[in-house]
Amino acid sequence: MPVGRGETVGLIPKSQPPLIGVDISSTAVKLLQLARSGNRFRVEHYAVEPLPPSAVVEKNIVEVEAVAEAVRRAVARSGSKAKHAAAAVAGSAVITKVIPMPSELDEDDMEAQVELEAVNYIPYPIDEVSLDFEVIGPVPNNPEMVQVLLAASRSENVELRQSALELGGLVARVMDVEAFAIENAFGLVGSELPVAADGVVALVDIGATMTTLNVLRGGRSLYSREQVFGGKQLTDEVMRRYGLSYEEAGLAKRQGGLPESYEAEVLEPFKEATVQQIGRLLQFFYAGSEFNRVDHIVLAGGCASLPGLPAMVAEQLGVSTSVANPLAQMTLGPKVQAQALAQDAPALMIATGLALRGFD
Repeated sequence: MPVGRGETVGLIPKSQPPLIGVDISSTAVKLLQLARSGNRFRVEHYAVEPLPPSAVVEKNIVEVEAVAEAVRRAVARSGSKAKHAAAAVAGSAVITKVIPMPSELDEDDMEAQVELEAVNYIPYPIDEVSLDFEVIGPVPNNPEMVQVLLAASRSENVELRQSALELGGLVARVMDVEAFAIENAFGLVGSELPVAADGVVALVDIGATMTTLNVLRGGRSLYSREQVFGGKQLTDEVMRRYGLSYEEAGLAKRQGGLPESYEAEVLEPFKEATVQQIGRLLQFFYAGSEFNRVDHIVLAGGCASLPGLPAMVAEQLGVSTSVANPLAQMTLGPKVQAQALAQDAPALMIATGLALRGFD
């Protein structure tokens, strides 16, 4: 389960096969493949393929075959011929811990030492766990020790994602952690934000059933928390109020065609509830850290593009707010539709972070 947090610099060796980022969320499989010329990235292939409602529940795969089928359709729709993929497990399924280790250990000795130490931090039998680690830097004021990031997930979480990719015709080459993938993609967004280099940024990913807060400082993740809330609540209310099927409601949300009362009676209350959820997540962060405010909020996920939501967040929480577009500075390959990509971009943070792993 390579957990690398590498920077996207240096030329990728020509022999290395291209890597597709595959984000398996609760409602869709999002697929992205990038190329690079010089220091600019290009979107070569992308697709978003919906999942049946019960295939993935709160980011846990329940129906592997249904997810594999969506992966296969997404690959076909994207036109990609690549076979290697990077996917990620959700933060709630991962335990991360920074532990000090002697700096003179070589990689093999460190691996053995990490496995010994891991028993102290992981509440599962060690043979049921996928482990990885990465050295992230020296221990402050102690040059003989380094800080090592340990990441562990129940093996079944990793294996279900591997199975879904492999049944869908891909080879799982990297298994990442969603928070690290977002941090990786944030490198493409952070430089555009109106904050100082060491500013504290709250990245709020509003998915279908889960909203995730990642707080970053200087591009590094400080804090992550998930709570159950998302765009499915808006879809459910549209279904209930207007007598539509799940698919019809999802389409109507994106493309319009709902009665005039929709905005005032359904959309506005949902946006208000979203702002409250973001405020609550931030309060958890403030309560458990030395910070009492953030410098900027970035909205990501399928709900980030709801008209008027960024302005409402900024006004009610008193923090400047923008919508994430990790692909804004990229050129597009001939098979990519610019309009569709622009609409989906805020929901492609994890897929982008995973696709960038091919250039680590």
